[in-house]
Amino acid sequence: MGTRSHGLHSWIERFNQAELPALAAVVQDLHRLTLTGKSSVQQLADVLLRDASLTSKVLRIGNSAYYNPSQETIRTISRAIVLIGFDNVRQIGLSVSLIDGLLGRASRNQLEELLARSFHAAVQARNIAGYVLAKHEEEVFVAALLNNIGELAFWGCADVQADELSSALAQPGVDSDDAVMEVLGTSFRQLTQGLVKSWNLGGIVSLAHNSANHNDPAVRAVNLGARISEAALDGWDSAAMEKLVGEMAILIGVSTEEAMQQVLASADEAVKVAATFGASELGKLIPNTDPELIRLQQEQRKARLLQPNLLVLQQALQDLGQMAVQRGDVGTILDTLLKGLHQGAGLERVMLVVLADGQSCFRAKRVVGEGTENGLSDFLLPVEQPEQRHIFSYVLRNKETLWMGVPASYNLAELVTQPIRQRLGQGMFFIAPLLAGKREIGVIYADGRVSGRALKHEQFVAFQRFTQLTGRCLDALSKKS
Repeated sequence: MGTRSHGLHSWIERFNQAELPALAAVVQDLHRLTLTGKSSVQQLADVLLRDASLTSKVLRIGNSAYYNPSQETIRTISRAIVLIGFDNVRQIGLSVSLIDGLLGRASRNQLEELLARSFHAAVQARNIAGYVLAKHEEEVFVAALLNNIGELAFWGCADVQADELSSALAQPGVDSDDAVMEVLGTSFRQLTQGLVKSWNLGGIVSLAHNSANHNDPAVRAVNLGARISEAALDGWDSAAMEKLVGEMAILIGVSTEEAMQQVLASADEAVKVAATFGASELGKLIPNTDPELIRLQQEQRKARLLQPNLLVLQQALQDLGQMAVQRGDVGTILDTLLKGLHQGAGLERVMLVVLADGQSCFRAKRVVGEGTENGLSDFLLPVEQPEQRHIFSYVLRNKETLWMGVPASYNLAELVTQPIRQRLGQGMFFIAPLLAGKREIGVIYADGRVSGRALKHEQFVAFQRFTQLTGRCLDALSKKS
């Protein structure tokens, strides 16, 4: 089809009416849904069920090890929403629609490279957001994924003019912005802003395109993710990358070395995500994190350090899932929890404290990890300290799981009292309430103190999952007697 378009209005009309009406409808519907109760869950299922191929792809991805490490089979969209979460299912639906809606039409190099970069940016941004936001990480993923939607739509739809722009950009010494303006009659940035407006992509997506919001932490995560995915194309050791890693380290409150490790881990994760979405060819376009030097340094450190073990993690989640239904005994439940967090998620020290002595104090019940015998095994802490409140009581009272030591929890830093710091040391840690139904049992604590490494987003996700499942097991147990 040799349609020609010129100027912003004419492109937006063409995408919406001739080229991408189905994609526009799905993206709009999925984006509009936020979790406001049962109706939203049903609406999300309805949007996905309108298209049989979208439904089957979402279910296939929902059953992948990446989204569903416990490997409990998911056969329906509503079960997927329960098991892997509303936001995850919505994000999978959006990602699949984008890949199918664009790659299904054209397989141009520019489109594939840009889609790969968008996925890479989305994973980087979401993992950065995990440090600075208490929620909305999935929205940040979507916003970064759609950050170049105008340019993606152009390379996916604009046959003749895409050929023209492609040849223009290939000329030596060309100014790419001028070439785009010449062929399209508008810029890619305006095209994206036009689609964001036309498709009603409110929230973080539109914030990220408005320069007035650049201090918003979600917007900063989106922009950093996008810039990192671009700088990576010039090499992990480029000057641009060094500058971005420095910026990221300050934003998320870790050292530049740890920020660089997080960036490389996110790049590897992006390759996995692309494969999970059935687009392994995109994964090949995400810069490899394998240069010998990086590899060598990491190997030397790894030799000394505890590493996560996905098989142990999956097995422990599966065992706990079973015990929640068939009831295990307390000892086995707690052993499985600690093994899953320590050997599975790679958390170096894990401690379970329970309410003891008539609920007046927290006492260590189980601890694992190097050096815990002298530091944690005799841990004792009064529940109420009149002179100052502390994080253990706060977490149990507010039923909140926290990642301490990242900006999202800085406002609670004073609850990590001097006595707690003396016993547990300085630095990041995870802390969660352990509840059997509504009954308060105690608190689970985990850190990476042995090596001083920064904790990672995926470890926090595993920590939350294990805590919830253990609560379900203990609740099942209490109903038995």
